[in-house]
Amino acid sequence: MKALAGMVIGLALMLNACHKPPMTPVFNTLDGNPPVIIAHRGASGYLPEHTLEGAIRAMELGADFIEPDLVLTRDGILVVRHDNYLSTTTDVSAHPEFADRKRFHPLLGREDWFIEDFTWEEISTLRARQPFAGRSLEFDGRYKIPSLDELAALVAAEAARSGRSIGLYPETKHPAYFASIGLKFEASLLEILKRYGFGPDGLPVFIQSFEADILKSLSHKTEIPLIMLLEPESEFSFEHIAIYAQGLGPSKAMLVDEHGEDSGFIQRAHDLGLKVHPWTFRSDSLPDAFAEPEEEFALFYGLGIDGLFTDFTDHALAAREAYK
Repeated sequence: MKALAGMVIGLALMLNACHKPPMTPVFNTLDGNPPVIIAHRGASGYLPEHTLEGAIRAMELGADFIEPDLVLTRDGILVVRHDNYLSTTTDVSAHPEFADRKRFHPLLGREDWFIEDFTWEEISTLRARQPFAGRSLEFDGRYKIPSLDELAALVAAEAARSGRSIGLYPETKHPAYFASIGLKFEASLLEILKRYGFGPDGLPVFIQSFEADILKSLSHKTEIPLIMLLEPESEFSFEHIAIYAQGLGPSKAMLVDEHGEDSGFIQRAHDLGLKVHPWTFRSDSLPDAFAEPEEEFALFYGLGIDGLFTDFTDHALAAREAYK
């Protein structure tokens, strides 16, 4: 009996040695997967933002998602631009045929050319410019202004060609303002995403906005995950947002306190099942606390973010691999 007991104990010790406890996940994300790299307006650190060429470059660099901001033309076409004014990112000022379109916008408090005063055909004659000081102007005037339809087709085609999952992450800009002048996002946005296979059963997609009302409306019309964008001065409730959205897109400053320590934001979001995708990581405009981009990426990966918006996909991806 003693011999048998010894054999049993020995076998148990052997089994225990073979069955080590599971390793702690490298990334403390909500689902344990590596954080996704969201190409902010394309490869905008290298090429003019919101161009098809910038999206191609970002996908070549390994982006998980392409992020287009969306505005609407007078005839209701969804156009990939960050602002509804055009002077900073296009060559509209060089088109004499549009000189009389420049006007003062009472809501924005600025004089400019505004996309809602143009048809899609007219916008198609413009070319993109680099809006950020210090970035290359070499490609100014070369690339057209794309529609969401064109960008969605491009991303879907590249995903099929490469066999890689590449998503879209559109943002509705100023939806309440556009609705006030009779232009609405929802139907066209959902139709285009469906047409090119973006959705819960297809290519990955998130829809984001700084305005809660459109996300609340979309939550009754689609199963696409929704992201509530937040600025440091935003007044919000984690619990309320969790009713209609699946994630948060905060300014990265909201994730750390004045000492650079974890503010607890991510844990509160994760406790409610909300993903956290902070913005915006720019390697050529680092916060003073960081000497190199890798340091900033490593800090936020360590906090447990689920993804990030960056102008430099390659830097974010390299830092993610190094962190692993």
